[in-house]
Amino acid sequence: QVQLVESGGGLVQAGTSLTLSCAVSGITFSSHRMGWFRQPPGKAREFLGQFNPSDDTTYYSPSVKGRFTISRDTAKNTLYLQMNKLEPEDTAVYYCAAGNVYDTSYYYWGQGTQVTVSS
Repeated sequence: QVQLVESGGGLVQAGTSLTLSCAVSGITFSSHRMGWFRQPPGKAREFLGQFNPSDDTTYYSPSVKGRFTISRDTAKNTLYLQMNKLEPEDTAVYYCAAGNVYDTSYYYWGQGTQVTVSS
């Protein structure tokens, strides 16, 4: 019954911005650690960042720190990923995921949303 649904992907030009959404249901959104990942075609899944409610901290991978921003709206049970100054190298399927605050694993995953950045 747990469901994570990403949306907001699409085809954009390099240098522009895009915000992805992850609608969460079936779990207590405000008490779960929430993360964003991406997987380019033919490559391994990459961790982008997470929000941990246990200490109210947001962590970003060095590869996107300063350019991507994670936020959440607890009233809407929605996680966001704001992406600025997009580059062709950002082209990937983007996933959101949820885990508990007692370990570092992610147990629930969305189906992903495609982001394609053209030159």
